[in-house]
Amino acid sequence: MNEKGLRILTYNIHKGFNAGNRHFVLHQIREALRTADADLLFLQEMQGEHRHREKKIANWPDRSQFEFIAEDLWPFYVYGKNAIYDAGHHGNAILSKHPFERSENINVSPFPWASRSMLHGVVRIPQSDQDVHIVCIHFGFLGKERRLQIGKLCERIDSHVPHGAPLIVAGDFNDWLGQAEHLFHEHLGLQEVFRKTHGRYARTFPSWLPLLQMDRIYYRGLTPVSCERLDRAPWYKLSDHAPLLASFTL
Repeated sequence: MNEKGLRILTYNIHKGFNAGNRHFVLHQIREALRTADADLLFLQEMQGEHRHREKKIANWPDRSQFEFIAEDLWPFYVYGKNAIYDAGHHGNAILSKHPFERSENINVSPFPWASRSMLHGVVRIPQSDQDVHIVCIHFGFLGKERRLQIGKLCERIDSHVPHGAPLIVAGDFNDWLGQAEHLFHEHLGLQEVFRKTHGRYARTFPSWLPLLQMDRIYYRGLTPVSCERLDRAPWYKLSDHAPLLASFTL
């Protein structure tokens, strides 16, 4: 946490490829993320391993994508697989400038063919001596699937997060119809930071012409300062999603 507060960025990195899957742009994504300089990165579609691509792509990193991005700037990170296949796996990752007290990856897949999980961590903010609960999610495409996953998220927060503790839930919700809002606000007391600061959800997909409200940052127990959609160069040339960058004070 710096003088501007706690900076949060959520981003679906599309496994390091550009929107058309024609170019591997993980190196450019890393540089863009370093420029944003968030304290916490909530990253989805993070490639943990892919044995075929690492042989075919010349500039494929010699370590996992989250370790490659985290190097020298985010010393603490956790990764949760949510899709496993013969060549490797991908999932969610949280990169942090502050140490993790604990973390757990929770399976929220109602169907065996649609692997999904949510990554729940607790970080200690030294300047405030407070623990902040953080949850990175990537929900499914089908409405029935998302409703089940939202229910599991509510159960997790009810059972593992003290009501007075600062909490951030961020990621790719695939919830362009806003079905999560009622439960998140009425049941969990969560607010969405872009909607709080701009009066509407951010349109984040596709990145070159954002139309759908896919990516969000929900919070409670913190004070929002600002939130912006990063949609200018180089961002619209990278992943198929635009990231959100928010600032809070505790």
